[in-house]
Amino acid sequence: MAKEKVSFYLPTRKGSERVFNKNTCPFADIEGGLVENKVKQLLDTKLIDEIIFSSNDETCMTIAEKFKDSRLKIIERPTELCLSSTNLQDLICYVPTVTDAEHILWGHVTTPLCGANQYDAAIKLYFDKLDEGYDSLVGVTELKNFLLNRKGKLINNTSDIPWPRTQDLEALYPINHTMFLAKREVYTEQKNRIGKKPLLHIMDELHSFDIDWPDDFTIAEIMYKNIYGKK
Repeated sequence: MAKEKVSFYLPTRKGSERVFNKNTCPFADIEGGLVENKVKQLLDTKLIDEIIFSSNDETCMTIAEKFKDSRLKIIERPTELCLSSTNLQDLICYVPTVTDAEHILWGHVTTPLCGANQYDAAIKLYFDKLDEGYDSLVGVTELKNFLLNRKGKLINNTSDIPWPRTQDLEALYPINHTMFLAKREVYTEQKNRIGKKPLLHIMDELHSFDIDWPDDFTIAEIMYKNIYGKK
């Protein structure tokens, strides 16, 4: 059977609250910042058939418009779906209205070290595992460390030993926001971007790095330049 269509949904919006102009200010000598970097990465992939750039930010859209590729579709998102108060589920329900793809990969410009190789590897893994009953894939990192709840109790120690080796602790898997890949019906029927049987795609912390705060932006620039050099 031929590979079914994979669409990458890439949302940005006006009004970054933690890092001013985070998406569009210069990043690691890239004039168009995180937006330009991510669009370039996606256009370098081999397994993504369509890129839906979804935004209400004129500057973001102007940067994306520089790329002339039939796979890239720039769609202005309704204002009510671009607010800090927007219900995420409302945005999830919106996504399948702007693509007819059988599989939707949702990602963010704020993971600048997750590039074409990482996306293609995840898509290949996803299709390889579909016949095992998985309906989605989510990018995660593995966490094995001593974690306490508010009462000071270790929440991930499943042994009778008060202080086991860290490698013997129960692993937890923080979502790293690099990718949410799911069948279309996960969006339309479950109104979610992670299905009932998600495949946890464990990634290294380097390629999973997510920019959320000003310090993150600085750290990401340093890592990017060290890995990729001046772009």
